[in-house]
Amino acid sequence: MPIFINNNYKSQENAIHQLVNNFFDDGEWIVKGSRNSIKSNFLNNENVNIKFFQKPGLLKSIIYSFFRATKAKRSFDYANYLIENNIKTPFPIAYIVEKNSFGLLGNSYYISQQIEYDFTIRELIHNPSFENRQSILEQFASFTFNMHEAKINFLDHSPGNTLIVKRDKINYDFYLIDLNRMKFENLSIQKRMDNFKKMWLSKTMVKIIANKYAELSEQNKSELQQILLLKTKQFKYKTYRKKFLKKKIGL
Repeated sequence: MPIFINNNYKSQENAIHQLVNNFFDDGEWIVKGSRNSIKSNFLNNENVNIKFFQKPGLLKSIIYSFFRATKAKRSFDYANYLIENNIKTPFPIAYIVEKNSFGLLGNSYYISQQIEYDFTIRELIHNPSFENRQSILEQFASFTFNMHEAKINFLDHSPGNTLIVKRDKINYDFYLIDLNRMKFENLSIQKRMDNFKKMWLSKTMVKIIANKYAELSEQNKSELQQILLLKTKQFKYKTYRKKFLKKKIGL
């Protein structure tokens, strides 16, 4: 199995291989999915996460083998890009890609440091009285603004994909996870607001985030509120409609 390791972890190649070889026997499940799964384990004395990407179907296997980077490679490369641009994410340790004798992609793995976080954006959405809620949302808006300024369009910018660590009584750190879907481009203000749509923001949250983002980007607060509110409403309507149609036809 070809392995690609961060220079800081070159001396631990054998231990990393062992983690992957024993993936299904050792460690604790964090996510046990039908295709992608995550386990927590120890690399020597360091707590790490191993994300398992199951072998894709034949067509996708051909695409990922010859025309597009695998999810494991993208996760590793994107994490390095984020860190280089001062956007926090669990430190990338290594990725491993299995290939058969025809050079087609099999299973793959991405290994990163584990972050001991306090909560995610999801908790704020469901609890309007969450401690320091407004300040956290404003800091999250600043974090996302810095991400956009670094030309990062995180396509999975959703409530569970930002881990939040309480640094002290009033300051918080934000870490992006689930990184394999990103674009790197200059973002218009429309695209920037569109990037918040999966957050399931309430009207109150829309106002807080839009006002802070407007302050940082020197945009009109009222106009930004209108754009973000429209993007949020459109996404919610589309999601509810899809669920309704699936229920209607019995899927």
